[in-house]
Amino acid sequence: MRVETSAAEVRRPAVPRPAQAPRRIRRSGERKPGGEGPPTALRAEIGASWDRVLRSGLDPDQSTESVLLEADEVERRRRTSALNEVMPLLNESLVSLADAAQQIVVVTDVEGRVLWRRGNPGVLRRADGICLAEGAAWAEESTGTNAIGTALVSRAPVQVHSSEHFVRRLHNWTCAAAPVRDPRDGRLMGIVDMSGPASTFHPTSLVLVGSVARLAESELRNRHLRAIDRLRSVAAPLLCRLGGRAVAVDTHGWLAAVTGMPPVERLPLPKSMRPGRVWLPSLGMCEAEPLPGGWLVRATEGPGDGPRRRVVLDLSRPHGLSVSVVGAVDTWTQRLSPRHAELLYALASHREGRTASELAEDIFGDATRTVTVRAEISRIRRHLAEVLAHRPYRFGEGVEVEVVHPEQPADLLPRSTAPVVVRSRTT
Repeated sequence: MRVETSAAEVRRPAVPRPAQAPRRIRRSGERKPGGEGPPTALRAEIGASWDRVLRSGLDPDQSTESVLLEADEVERRRRTSALNEVMPLLNESLVSLADAAQQIVVVTDVEGRVLWRRGNPGVLRRADGICLAEGAAWAEESTGTNAIGTALVSRAPVQVHSSEHFVRRLHNWTCAAAPVRDPRDGRLMGIVDMSGPASTFHPTSLVLVGSVARLAESELRNRHLRAIDRLRSVAAPLLCRLGGRAVAVDTHGWLAAVTGMPPVERLPLPKSMRPGRVWLPSLGMCEAEPLPGGWLVRATEGPGDGPRRRVVLDLSRPHGLSVSVVGAVDTWTQRLSPRHAELLYALASHREGRTASELAEDIFGDATRTVTVRAEISRIRRHLAEVLAHRPYRFGEGVEVEVVHPEQPADLLPRSTAPVVVRSRTT
């Protein structure tokens, strides 16, 4: 199993060195002329967060209080969270260090709701005073710029110190947080955070929580590989007796065994996978049967087994890029890398089709980069072969394509420099 890691995941944001911290704190209290906008000396990721929070209308003098989730709901979210499996590891590797550093460890879900907190008893009592409690909301839209909420948005480790917090009530606090992703599908599972009084600031906190987040992901990956081995021991004898194309995959689509076709790393499955006939963009019409820990999927042939006819390319959120094939019974969804989102957007913008050189011009502004384009389109077609045609590259005949844009044109794939995207931001 291979899990791709983007540059955003491994980038370590700059944090002030201890000797620089007091000067950075003083300067960050100096707002722009007129009192609007973030402090003038903030780091790029903190300034971007302040801009988001200012647009949302939050008041820097507001309280950090939030309506807490009921205890039963907190417990339900704990049970259904994959992070529950690695809480013993987090407790062992991080909580004792946080306690010694006069800090606490906070673990949240993907909504920024606190599910667990551990650490120094005195700091836990102080955390109650800012509502850093189990069930509390710490997304940016609730509490302004803070390590938990900003890491949720940026999907990258971030440290927020003292007056870098948007809400003034948090200026006596320091925090460092890192996202934890599910290695089975790349989805965000939650945030690991270390928080404490501003006097406990140390730049290594960011490196520490980032390392522990990666350690948690590694533990989940090892558990997943063991589950795949168990599924393979059940599925392999079954596939030996089958003819035609068939695969055994786990509930996330990762391959355990295959017959009659080249192996694939992963078979993307519909959101609501169920036994019986199911259409998959990579195989066409199939029959699905449940197995312990996964599915047996057999490709079928026959008239009327054509592809679904509606494709939704969702570019509304820069960290949630996806393509969906919508059918009468279910919906199949695949997460997209920024490059694949650019290529599909180019094809959606030119329904008549594009040659490799035209796509190279669309994406790189260089018509000679056809080798790269062909390689990336080949990867996309592994999952969308039934709705993507070639010679030229295009969406198939009769396929309805919908592109979901962000609210602001300027937010369309904001980090992209592809000419086809840049032109669309200004039209």
